[in-house]
Amino acid sequence: MQISPKYSSIQIEPKWLADYLGIDLYLAKLISLPIVILGLLVFCFFAWYLTKMVIVSSIHNFFLKTKITWDDILVEKRIFDKLALVVPALIITFAVPSILAEYPIVAKYSVTLSSLVLLLVIIWTINAVLAIFNEILSHSAIFKDKPISSYIQVLNIVVYFVGGILILSLLLGKSPFYFLGAMGAMTAILLLIFKDTILGFVASIQMSVYDMVRVGDWIAMPKYDADGDVLSINLSTVKVQNWDRTITTIPTYAFINDSFKNWRGMSNSGGRRINRSIYLKVSSFCFCDEKMLERFKKYTLIKDYILEKEEEIKKLNAGLADGEANPVNAISLTNVGVFRVYAENYIRANPHINKEMTYMVRQLDPTSKGLPLEIYCFTFEKEWVQFEKVKSDIFDHLFTITSQFQLEVFEEPTGQDFRSLTAIR
Repeated sequence: MQISPKYSSIQIEPKWLADYLGIDLYLAKLISLPIVILGLLVFCFFAWYLTKMVIVSSIHNFFLKTKITWDDILVEKRIFDKLALVVPALIITFAVPSILAEYPIVAKYSVTLSSLVLLLVIIWTINAVLAIFNEILSHSAIFKDKPISSYIQVLNIVVYFVGGILILSLLLGKSPFYFLGAMGAMTAILLLIFKDTILGFVASIQMSVYDMVRVGDWIAMPKYDADGDVLSINLSTVKVQNWDRTITTIPTYAFINDSFKNWRGMSNSGGRRINRSIYLKVSSFCFCDEKMLERFKKYTLIKDYILEKEEEIKKLNAGLADGEANPVNAISLTNVGVFRVYAENYIRANPHINKEMTYMVRQLDPTSKGLPLEIYCFTFEKEWVQFEKVKSDIFDHLFTITSQFQLEVFEEPTGQDFRSLTAIR
């Protein structure tokens, strides 16, 4: 070995080995090359091992002792373990040209390989750091409901694209701008390949700007059989966990092109809506006689209403020519009208109903199934199970109490009804 004035470092001299062993110079080169490569690899291994065990371990221990939490993610993702590979790559890059000066071809490919490893480690590390940013921002209160994953994935694509250009430039010995120029001619093909990605990126920006969908929102999208909570919003897909625990994957751009229902407004409001009708048989409607009115006066919810209406009706009937003698001309209460008031007072008295929001009981247009009496109100309970319980309790009572008003609820005839008719005949 001798010091090369050209490289100012240690250089392997096969001629010295040939003279020392008394062998041919070519054979000396063949013998010295694997020895040098093996020695260099062993040195690089020890350099990597010491870096990992001393420097990386010290950094990990320091980060684990700090009070902040984001540096713990760096330890969990083992970022510095990846960076430790930079040390042997740098040793090979700077040492090989001088050590293997007698083997220019081997030195060239060794430097290229080490540069390739160095480039891959940098790409790997950048994407790992982006993944850490994604995890940190996703748990932040400010960005928790934003599609951060979409933007991180765009950055990942940019990193891979730039990294791919640099790798091709390194392997083929061409300028990176050479490949960028070639890419310009392939723009149409690239747009076709990355169509969904581009559409998803634009859609995710629109969704974020207009606050259309957030992670955790309850959405319903019948076209894709999706009805549940949004689990994640990515560059190309949105994952929805349905109420039957299945997962529906929807293209991100579909939220711009297709319609969907977001229940966030209900979740943020003061209540969840009940909107259901009771179909009453028109044939069961009648005027209230004295006996019925006396019975209704015993019902706390409508007692004051009956007394007030009786006084009002007496005054109105007294002004008529026939008075109350002619039932056709006389004004009377109806069982369906009294029941409507009862239902409205029952809703008003229910402690689970939000009185600050709209609540009413109204008649809809009659149908072949009878007269729909719609109950429209909002419950304080927005959680699904409790909401259904409150709603069921309300209609359990209203369906059952209809018979006390001599009303009948419509239902389709069953086989038993037809058999009963046959038996009568």
